[in-house]
Amino acid sequence: MELGAARRAVLAAVRGTCAADLPRLLHWMRNTNDFDELVVSNNDVVLKNIAEDLRSHLPIEAMFDSEHQAIQKIHQHPLPMIHVDAFLYDDDFVDSLCEEGKMSRSYCTECGSYKTASLEFISHSFSLMELKFLYQHVLPDLTGKGYLYSSASQLYGVEMNADFCQLQEMMVTKYQFIDRIKVVHADICTQASLLQKADVVVMNNVFEYFLDRQEQARAWEFIACNVRKRGSLLVTVPSLRESISKLQTDIQLSQWVEEMQLNYDVYMEKDVDREALEQIHLYKIL
Repeated sequence: MELGAARRAVLAAVRGTCAADLPRLLHWMRNTNDFDELVVSNNDVVLKNIAEDLRSHLPIEAMFDSEHQAIQKIHQHPLPMIHVDAFLYDDDFVDSLCEEGKMSRSYCTECGSYKTASLEFISHSFSLMELKFLYQHVLPDLTGKGYLYSSASQLYGVEMNADFCQLQEMMVTKYQFIDRIKVVHADICTQASLLQKADVVVMNNVFEYFLDRQEQARAWEFIACNVRKRGSLLVTVPSLRESISKLQTDIQLSQWVEEMQLNYDVYMEKDVDREALEQIHLYKIL
């Protein structure tokens, strides 16, 4: 049934409800969880299983001791900050950890007092919500997007940290993604050929917490020099302008990319984090 016909059928059912029961029906429609199973796909279940597997292999902050730069950056932040991986821990999971005393959303500004402030959370991963928005609503109808949402012929993930490479390869093998996913243990600045051939490049908080400013500038210059296939797409979190605004680079965004306007209202599922979605930016290479 197409959308228009479905709307008419729903309205007909509502109009056919007796007046005494109509308020209860509308209340149920606004608040029920009965529709949730209609928007949860097998792919969502697989991703949640992967998240559960990853949680069993990682400390609660989802960082390895080998991530020296990122750990140092978080400790140097002017206000208390913790890393909460958005793919591993959704808001409900964070709430349960807080109830168990394993995590907190706030900190005491004066030890022993009731003066508390909210902790800042940082994530270097997309949440399930962000992944679904990205692959179902941001990227156009390409040959392939993400493994579970399309039939892409090949997907490459470039990872500097050897520990995470090993963990990612373990998941790729366990979930039988090895036919199309390849994890490359390398500095992205050594992967010119890969970037030049890519149809879509996705970059989520990739440099700020892992490189110093000089190295960030070098990396962005390299990206701008090699992501040049006309019409190819670049997805970034946060925006390119925000990422390079504090760096000394010669990148001229207007000569490199055109930002594509996104409709953030198309994501209709419950508990949408509009602020998180608005951090996702899509560019077309000129």
